[in-house]
Amino acid sequence: MLAPTSSPNAGGRLRAERKALRLSSRDVERLSYEIAVARHDMRYYLSHSWVTDIENGKYRPSVLKLRSLSLIYQCNYDEFLVLFGIPIGEAAGDHEELLLPRTHLLDPKEAKERTIIAPTELRTDVKLEKTNLVARMFADWEEIPTRLLEHMDLRNSLYGYIGKEDYTMFPIIRPASFVQIDRRQTKITNATWHNDHDRPIYFFELRDRYVCSWCELDGGKLILIPSPQSRLPARHVRYPGDADILGRVTGVTMCIVETTSTQPRESPARRTP
Repeated sequence: MLAPTSSPNAGGRLRAERKALRLSSRDVERLSYEIAVARHDMRYYLSHSWVTDIENGKYRPSVLKLRSLSLIYQCNYDEFLVLFGIPIGEAAGDHEELLLPRTHLLDPKEAKERTIIAPTELRTDVKLEKTNLVARMFADWEEIPTRLLEHMDLRNSLYGYIGKEDYTMFPIIRPASFVQIDRRQTKITNATWHNDHDRPIYFFELRDRYVCSWCELDGGKLILIPSPQSRLPARHVRYPGDADILGRVTGVTMCIVETTSTQPRESPARRTP
């Protein structure tokens, strides 16, 4: 048996972190099991009764079990060590990404210190009203925290910007959004889709612009199809002569409300084509 916790508040802190993420003790058990299996070491595993006993101050967790808790709760491992009166040793610097089952807020203090070179300054001739590839929009590259980019698949993806006047896929993709493009998916799929949100969206390079939309092939013609709410007409282009499929859109980052106090723009559904 391990010694009781050296801090009467330590167990309560763990309970608070768990409840903030809306995790049950059995959720923690399952997630710790995933960590233990991934590391081939069952010492990382905590049963749900262990979780409860630690929170009630009956036992002090081992450093490996405490590591699992820090990963699950997305908290600083060293802080947990101090909390339980364990000397800070050589702790691993990685912070694994776990897919927690419930929606929660991210702690900004958990941003990693490591940085990479990334684009930060827009070119002076970039027109934000036009859809574009992100890589062609920036002039300067500087260091930014890797935490901001850890979900970006830089090897297999491109990243596009939807122009602030581009309502082609509104409201599924709003103007001034960023999209992730899987450049491995350049063939138009004939798979069935059940609704507009399931329908594949592609990013195209035409002779004079970029377009993000649904599409269909009709012989030697590529039909670029906007959303019905945009009230925009479909566009027919020669394919592959006048259009390249850069890839399929697999992710979207966008605002869903106006960020200023000004009057919102007229809905595209009210505008004349």
